[in-house]
Amino acid sequence: MSLERRKQCLWDLRELGFQVGAGFLVGSPGQRDEDLAEDLYFLQELRPHMVGIGPFIPHRDTPFAGEEPGSVEMTLGLISILRILLPEALLPATTALGTLDPKGRERGLKAGANVLMPVLTPPKLREKYELYEHKSSGGDEAERLKELAGKVERAGYRLVAGRGDPCVLREDIRKSACH
Repeated sequence: MSLERRKQCLWDLRELGFQVGAGFLVGSPGQRDEDLAEDLYFLQELRPHMVGIGPFIPHRDTPFAGEEPGSVEMTLGLISILRILLPEALLPATTALGTLDPKGRERGLKAGANVLMPVLTPPKLREKYELYEHKSSGGDEAERLKELAGKVERAGYRLVAGRGDPCVLREDIRKSACH
C-alpha cells in the first residue's frame, strides 16, 4: 500500500469516529531529517489519539540486520516536540527505548511520554512475537507490577491502571481529542 493510501486510511478512520494512532521509527535506514519533519507535520495535521515513536532496532532476520539502531537521544527529543505539538495525545515510552537504554522508558516519561509500554507477553511466547532481539523487560512485568510502579514513581509519575484512552480522561482533553 502506498504511503498516501495509508495516510488516507487514517483520515477515513478518524472521520468515521475511530480513535486513531500513528507514528514512526526514529533512525530507520535511509531516513532523512526532512522525513522526520514531514512526519511531524502530518501528525500535527492528523492529531491522532496516540502517537507511537521509538528508535529503530535492526533484526537479524531482515535485510536491515547490519544497520545501526536509531538514536535514543533523537527519539527523546522528538517525544518532547510531539508533547508540545499534541498536548492531548497519548505518547508511549516504548520498550525499544528500554532496550537501547536501561533507563529509556523512564527517560521517555520525563521527555513527555504519558504511557508506559510494559512487556506483557508471557515469557514462553515471546519468541513468537519478536519485533526485535533482546527486548528489555527484566522478566515478566505482568507479575512485577509493583516494581514497574516503583520505576514510574522514581521518574516522578504515578502508574494508573485502567482504560487510559483520551476519550475517558479530563473534559478539556475530551473536547479536543474526541470529536
